[in-house]
Amino acid sequence: MKAWLVWALLVCLTLLTWWAGQAGYSGQGLVVALLASVFIKGHFIIADFMGLRGVALLWRALVHGWLVLVLGLIFLAMLS
Repeated sequence: MKAWLVWALLVCLTLLTWWAGQAGYSGQGLVVALLASVFIKGHFIIADFMGLRGVALLWRALVHGWLVLVLGLIFLAMLS
C-alpha cells in the first residue's frame, strides 16, 4: 500500500480517537473500538513502515503476536 495512503489512514484513526475523547464518550464498547483501531494502526505500521509486509510469515506472526498480546493485556486490565 502506498505510504501516503497508510499515513492518511493512521491520521484519520488518531483524529477519531481524539474526537471520541473530546466528546466525552466512555464505556467498554468505546474501549473495544479504540483497541480495534490501535490494532489496525499497529498492523499498518508493522507491515508498511517497519517493512515486514513481504518477509517470512514467522517474523510477521511474531511482531503481530506481540501486538495482540499487549492489546489483550490492556483489554483484560479494563475488565478488572
